[in-house]
Amino acid sequence: MRNFVSIIMSANPDTMEEKLASELRLSSLQAKIFVLVVKKGKMSARDMAENLCITEAEAKQIAQSLIDLGGFIDITKTEYESTHPRFAVVNMYRRMCEREKIPFKKNLLVDNISIALEKPYDDARTK
Repeated sequence: MRNFVSIIMSANPDTMEEKLASELRLSSLQAKIFVLVVKKGKMSARDMAENLCITEAEAKQIAQSLIDLGGFIDITKTEYESTHPRFAVVNMYRRMCEREKIPFKKNLLVDNISIALEKPYDDARTK
């Protein structure tokens, strides 16, 4: 398991986003914004937009969709934060299973993604 986590973290940064999009059926931008906030901490829609070269309205809409999916919480009307990756990723996986009407069961890839995101999440919040 640790080997898989090391591979994901040392590989192309897009790998984590691709795995999230694939396993959780997120859009590419949802995955990018989720990983951005996990790695950098609480962010405004404006900051997300600037980091990803999208409009602030797009960032806000995507952040709101991530709240609906169980990955984000809103701190203020314009600031968003990720819940801990172990909870966020599993919550998003559970909701994807409900949407797709597939049984929710243990998924090692989903678990490993959440483990791989723990260190950057903790690092961003203990500066």
